[in-house]
Amino acid sequence: MSHLKKNKGLIDFLIVGQGMAGSVLALTFIKAGYSVGIIDQPSLSSSSKIAAGIWNPVVFKRLTKSWMADALIPELFKFYQSWERVMQTQFIQERHIIKSFSEEQEKNHWLKKSQGHEPDNDFLDPHIYHDLPIDEHYLLKNYSFVNQAGSLNASHFLKETRSFLKSQCDVLEETFDHKTLQLSADSVTYKSLKATNIVFCEGHLIATNPYFNWIPMKPAKGETLTIYSEHIKLEKDIFNKGFFIMPLGKNLFKIGATYEWDVLDDIPTQEGKDELLNKLNSVITSPYRIESHEAGVRPSVIDRRPVIGKHPRHTNLFLFNGLGTKAVMLAPYFAKQLVDSILHNKPVDEDVDLNRFKNYHPGTSS
Repeated sequence: MSHLKKNKGLIDFLIVGQGMAGSVLALTFIKAGYSVGIIDQPSLSSSSKIAAGIWNPVVFKRLTKSWMADALIPELFKFYQSWERVMQTQFIQERHIIKSFSEEQEKNHWLKKSQGHEPDNDFLDPHIYHDLPIDEHYLLKNYSFVNQAGSLNASHFLKETRSFLKSQCDVLEETFDHKTLQLSADSVTYKSLKATNIVFCEGHLIATNPYFNWIPMKPAKGETLTIYSEHIKLEKDIFNKGFFIMPLGKNLFKIGATYEWDVLDDIPTQEGKDELLNKLNSVITSPYRIESHEAGVRPSVIDRRPVIGKHPRHTNLFLFNGLGTKAVMLAPYFAKQLVDSILHNKPVDEDVDLNRFKNYHPGTSS
């Protein structure tokens, strides 16, 4: 039984931001039977719009399972496939990630992790493969596969979700003005929209939010290239060798990605471009042309976990943020957790609970 009191005539939830976090959360509320309103300026920064949308259940550095991968992967499929049926389009594609081995030690480590008496990573293919052509001149000698990986067509998902939301609810396409928000004990008002609750999904722009700017974020800028080549042999699977090459179809490939923690903007740089081209040229010797060069800022938190929950003082203000590089994989599972927390008083995981940072709040004494 829901613990949320529905106020007649009010929207149940205003959601600020319609990147990956806001989109998935809005759809989760709608599926639960609650009304939403969206406030989002499409031209504002959003790493979701340029993201490759890859989900990878493995941490390559240690060959361990990605945090909570066993729980996140099934929820990911359930969520995106259900909305593919509703919107009658395709969002996700299952792919292998091709992991190349440049050293014997690296290969042996993979075999140990995947072939032991009790394999501790069932996402790793237990076999080593040989002689895979990546382009006309580069033959991958030793490699294996990450299973249950894939990608979401992020830009398509965001576009289709916006269209769907416009058909279902109020959508204000403007930059949110925090000074205009009016709060009371049982409602929030923003211009023409009045709701019972508001959830902020602003990504790294949370730094300008007076209610949540105390959350210790550590955002990272990332740059990607899209290239055209008739010579790259990849058709579906994603090549990984300290960077990725992901086929997009029609001889297009996404190349990524860089990390920059100091200059946080959406402006592509020559340095980022050079870094990606140097990595690409270490593998691809055939001709290609650059179709686009993009940049965005990932909304990561200092402990690299999402941050979700209720504001320490305002009971109808909520946060859903910090999904970082793994937003595609994290968003469905934790959107459901936040919704269950608000509607049914179910606790969210301690690792993502906003309360872990309560001592950072200026009104809280340590």
